[in-house]
Amino acid sequence: MHDYLHRVALDWHQTLEQILSLALKSGPRGLLVFDLDSTVFDNRPRQARILREFGHARHLAPLTQCQPWHFSSGWDLRGATNACGLAPAQSEEIYADLKAFWQERFFTSDYCRTDIEVVGAPRYLHALDYAKSRVIYVTGRHEGMREGTEACLERCRMPMPSHGGQVQLLMKPELMADDDAFKREAHEQLKSMGTVLAAFDNEPTHINDYAVKFENAVPVHLATDHSGRDVKLHPRCVSIPHFAY
Repeated sequence: MHDYLHRVALDWHQTLEQILSLALKSGPRGLLVFDLDSTVFDNRPRQARILREFGHARHLAPLTQCQPWHFSSGWDLRGATNACGLAPAQSEEIYADLKAFWQERFFTSDYCRTDIEVVGAPRYLHALDYAKSRVIYVTGRHEGMREGTEACLERCRMPMPSHGGQVQLLMKPELMADDDAFKREAHEQLKSMGTVLAAFDNEPTHINDYAVKFENAVPVHLATDHSGRDVKLHPRCVSIPHFAY
C-alpha cells in the first residue's frame, strides 16, 4: 500500500493554524469538511474486534488476541492475521471466509461504536466549532450507521450534528452506494451551504476531488491509512499525520 507519510512537512501544523484563522474570520458561512474513518476516527479497534470474534468462532487462537496495532498496513486483513501469528499460507486459506465475516460486521452501527479518535481531533474540531464556522462531516458510511456514528462522536467528545444546525453529518443513503460518487454529489450540496474553507480526508482520490472542485479551499490529506488504491496526491494537498500540535 502506498505510504504518504513522506509528504508530511516539518511545519505541517501551520496548516491547521492557518485553517483555524480562516474559520475565525469567516463565521457561519465558512465550512470545514471532514471525512470520518481514518480522518477523525481510528477504526483499528473495530477491525481488531472483528478479528478476535472470528478467531473465537473459527477456533483460531492467535486471532483471539488481535489488537489495533496488528493493523499496521491499513485495511489489509491478510497482513493483520500474519501479524497476529498465522502463517501466510493459513492467512490466505481463511481469507475469503474472514472477508465475508468482516463484511457483515464492519459497516454496521453496532461495530462502529468501537472507534476511537485520531489524536487531537476532538480539540481541533471544537476549536473550529467555537470559531462559529460550520463543521460538516461527509462520510462514506451509510445511513444505517448513523446511530452508532453519533454515539461514537459523543463518546469521543466531538461536535455533535443536529438537524439543520451548525454541525451536519452527510452519509450515503445505503451501503452499496459508491463512495466516490456520493462524495462528488455531496460537493454540490456543500456549495449550497456556504464556502468550503478546508476539507480533510484520508483517501487520496477524495481529497484530490476537493482540491480540484474547491480551488480556494485548503485540501488536507490525513496520512493515516487508506483503501489501498495507488493514487498520486494533487500538488495542492497538504499531508498531516494527526491533529495534535
